Formats: sequence, C-alpha cells, structure tokens
Amino acid sequence: MAIITLTTDLGTKDSYLASVKGSIYSQLEDAKIVDISNDIELFNIQQATFVLRNCFKSFPKGTVHIISVDDEISINNEHLAIYANGHFFVGADNGFFSLLFDEFKPEKIVRLNISLEKDCMTFAAKYIFVPAACHLARGGTMEIIGTEIPDFEVQKMELKAVIQPDMIRGVVVYVDNYGNATTNIRKAEFERIQKGRSFEILFGREDEKITEISTKFKDVSVPEKLALFGENNLLQIAINKGSAKTLLGLKIHELVRVDFK
Repeated sequence: MAIITLTTDLGTKDSYLASVKGSIYSQLEDAKIVDISNDIELFNIQQATFVLRNCFKSFPKGTVHIISVDDEISINNEHLAIYANGHFFVGADNGFFSLLFDEFKPEKIVRLNISLEKDCMTFAAKYIFVPAACHLARGGTMEIIGTEIPDFEVQKMELKAVIQPDMIRGVVVYVDNYGNATTNIRKAEFERIQKGRSFEILFGREDEKITEISTKFKDVSVPEKLALFGENNLLQIAINKGSAKTLLGLKIHELVRVDFK
C-alpha cells in the first residue's frame, strides 16, 4: 500500500484539506494518507521543515511526502519533485528543501510540468502536487512528470548556529505543543567546542541561564528550567511540567547563547 504524507498549513477548519485528500483517493484508491501536520503556521517553511525532518526517516522507503506551505508558483517559487534518502518529496522550491537537505544531498530533482486540468494557479497542493505524488506512489518515474535538473542547487535559506572558539550563538527554531523551545544548536557542535569546559546557556535578557545539560525532564524539580538534547540532537530549553514559551518568554527566533569557560 502506497503511503503519502501531508505537511501543510491548510488547517482543518476549511474544506481545503479534505479536498486534497479526496483528490488523492480519486486517483489512488488504496493510498494510505498520513497527516504529519496540517497546522503549520501560515507560510512558515522553517516550522514545516523542522516537523518533517524529525519524522520522515521513520516512514518506509518509497514514501511520498507532499509539502504545501507557501507553494503558489512563481518565477522564484518553482514546483519540484525530489528523490532523497529513499523518499520522494513534492513541494515548492521556496527555501524549504535547502533546510530539509542540510545533512544529505538529493539524488534526483525534477521541475514539475504537470498539465492543469483546471485553471487554478492558487491550489498547488491539489492540482499539481497530488497528481505528482500519486504518480510516484504508483511506481511511476520522475521523468514522466518533470524535467530533470542535473546540476540544480535548491534555494538556500541557511539557519545555522554561529560557532566561535568560546561561544555558540543560535536561535529558537521551533516551539512544540508543550512549550519546549528547540534551538538550532547541535549536540555535536556543542561537544566539539565545549571540550569538557563549564558553560552557561543564556537567553531572554540574558538574566536567565542554565549551567548543566540534563538527560531527562525529571532531572530538575517542578517547575525548574532545564536544557537537554532531544531525539533530533538539537539543544532544547524546557521547564519540567511547564511551558518555556509561557514562563520564559521563549519564541521563534529568540536568541540563545552558550558561553564556554
């Protein structure tokens, strides 16, 4: 059974999401549709990247992932199908793919040339991405639905921490449903710069600081703040049974600095 996932900012209030799913079933009755998230903040490709990157490897090889966030076609926002790491990705070249593929390189990229059955340029998820995804889920080749781009570099939108000998400066890139704030500071970079030294993690007005890395939330009392590296090996600031977003004011793009001593 073919698996098609959805990562979108379509929400669940309106008819858009149901229309996309209905279109998939109309073209591929035995498809298995998995909602990764349809509550991505509007046009927030960084959030969409974070959510998809953290889970797509858990799906079997051959899964097709539709990404519908800020996807209206334009000269600078082309529609692509990409094969990478055993998975297919269908979406817009709006900076999303450069964030998604920061650790591995796509094996094949095609620029989609799907013929529209309806004169609608504002609903790419339904009229362009769904036909492409269903074609790939049926085992079709990428060359049928697009023109291969041999030496194409997807649009760059770097979001990496700044590394210095005694300091790492990063930002909050995601806040989850519990209010935990995940940064773009990677565990490997942290350990490489730390070299066994003590440190301070500073944020907010820099009057908030953490001086230890925990391994679990219950390493601190309720409702104390803590820092740990999550499953994705990114530095996370949290509160045991509390919300770092609410109690510490940590939001997307908030600066977080690690000083080593």
